[in-house]
Amino acid sequence: MSWSRRSLLLTLPAALAACGFQPAYGPKGRAEGLMGAVRASDPTDKNSFDFVQHLEERLGRPTKPAYNLAYTITTAAIGAGITPDGAITRYTVTGGLDWTLTRLADQTRMAGGHIDAFTSYSATGSTVAGQTAQSDAYLRLMRLLGDDLLMRLIAASASFAP
Repeated sequence: MSWSRRSLLLTLPAALAACGFQPAYGPKGRAEGLMGAVRASDPTDKNSFDFVQHLEERLGRPTKPAYNLAYTITTAAIGAGITPDGAITRYTVTGGLDWTLTRLADQTRMAGGHIDAFTSYSATGSTVAGQTAQSDAYLRLMRLLGDDLLMRLIAASASFAP
């Protein structure tokens, strides 16, 4: 590694600290007030179960809930790769998430919105391989929606009054 690269790597953390950068999940980070404080509505199907599980992996299970997360998930699979004889070989799975975060103490709406994401999977191969690929695509979609929601919650949490 050249000297200029090494010096850049050594000075970068100091420069970030000087501009006010603070890790979201670090001590006194923006996500600290959300850790263990967000209770998502109960899952009603596999997609919502995977979505809530991912949120709880990132924010922790709600031990002292201060916020309620209401959400609605919609999905659709669209044939994306079609052979000349009409067989579908690839699917694109689209997903939408409508969400609202409410403070439990006074039922004030703190944040909300809509998120879209997509993923895809191959439908070639055996039936078992196709079903496994489909299941994996939906799991990845729920994780994408969950990660996007977490970024928005962390950004919005700066405006939450304690």
